[in-house]
Amino acid sequence: MGIEDACVKEDGETPSGWKYVGRVKESHGYPIYCMAYNFIDLRHKDVFATVGKNQATVYQCKPDCEVDVLQVYLDPDSEESFFSCAWSIDSDTGAALLLVAGHCGRVRVINTNTGRAEHTFIGHGNAINDVKVHPDEPNLFVTASKDESLRLWNLKTKTCVLVFHGDGGHRNEVLSMDFHPLRPGHFASCGMDSAVKIWSYTDFRTVVEDSNSWGEEPSRFTTRYVQYPIFSSSKVHGNYVDCIRWLGDLLLSKSVDDRILLWSVDLQQNQKNKNSLESVDFLQEYHLEHADIWFIRFSLDFHCKYLAVGNRIGKVFVYDVEKSTEPIQRLGATGLKSAVRQTAVSYDGSSILCCCEDSSVHRWDASTFKQS
Repeated sequence: MGIEDACVKEDGETPSGWKYVGRVKESHGYPIYCMAYNFIDLRHKDVFATVGKNQATVYQCKPDCEVDVLQVYLDPDSEESFFSCAWSIDSDTGAALLLVAGHCGRVRVINTNTGRAEHTFIGHGNAINDVKVHPDEPNLFVTASKDESLRLWNLKTKTCVLVFHGDGGHRNEVLSMDFHPLRPGHFASCGMDSAVKIWSYTDFRTVVEDSNSWGEEPSRFTTRYVQYPIFSSSKVHGNYVDCIRWLGDLLLSKSVDDRILLWSVDLQQNQKNKNSLESVDFLQEYHLEHADIWFIRFSLDFHCKYLAVGNRIGKVFVYDVEKSTEPIQRLGATGLKSAVRQTAVSYDGSSILCCCEDSSVHRWDASTFKQS
C-alpha cells in the first residue's frame, strides 16, 4: 500500500492555511501532556479533552473561534498526574466516556453526562503513558505502561483480557500504541527501548469474546498473556520512540531525532527473516526542528490528511502527509515558548490545537479554504 492509498480521499474544501485565534490557560499550573478530540462518537467531533496534573478538562471547539469549557474533573488523589486520555462511549446509554491515566498506574473512566468517575481499572505496576480505545469496538482499550507491558481491557465487563509482556516484549517503558484501522486484533507499540513492535491477538479472539459476555466478578476472569509480537525492531529509529500511528497499512513513528518516519512492514517476509529490516520499506521522512526531547506526540485529522506536531520551543509544524516531507506551515504565537507536548487536529483539519508544558492550550483556525 502506498501513501495515496492510505490517505482518505474526499471531495470538498480543504484548509490552505491556519491563523492564530487564541489560547486558554488552565489554572492547575502543571504541564498538559495529552489532548484528544472525540472521534469515537462523531456527534461530538468538536469536543476535545486535555489532562494536566490530576485534572481533566472537556472543551467544545466552537466555529466562532471560541473554546468553551464544558466540564472539569479533579481526581481525588492529589498525587496523580495524568499523561494520557482517550474517548469511548457507553454502549447502553450513549454517554461519552473519557478515559484518563497516568502516574498512579490506573485508568479512571469519567462519564461526561454526570462528571463522575464511574470505574477505576487497576493492574499495572507503574505509570501508564498511553491509553487507546479500539475504533470499531469501543468497549476495548489498551494501556501502555512504564512497567514494560501493555494490557487489553474490556470497558463493559471491567475485565483485564490480555497482557502483552514477556520474552518478546518491551525492555523499557512503553510510550505509545495504536490500533490497526484495517486489521482486527492488531496494534503497534513503541517505547524507551527504541523498539517498535506489532502485536496480534487474533489467536485469542475467543478470549476477547468471552470477556464481552462475562457476568461474574471481573477479578475472576482469567487473563491471558501474549509474550511475542509478530514484528519487532529497535533499528527503525535507534532511540526513544515516543509516538506511533497507523496510516492505513503504513506506520508513522516519531523518535527524539527530529524526524517522523513513514514506513511499511511486510509481515510475511518478516516471518521468513524474523525481525529483520529487510521486511521494512522506508517511504518518507518528515523533518522536524527542536523536537529532540521525548514525550512530544503528533496527531492527525480524522481522514489522516494533515499531521501536526510541536517542539520544545513552542512551534507547531503542519504537514500534508501525502504531498510533502517539509512543513506546509509553521505555527506559532506571541509568548508561546514552552514545549508543545501534544497536538490535536480537528475532524476536517480546519482547526489545530496544541497543549503545552506551561499549562496552556492554543488554537489555530484555517484562514481560507480551497477546493480540493
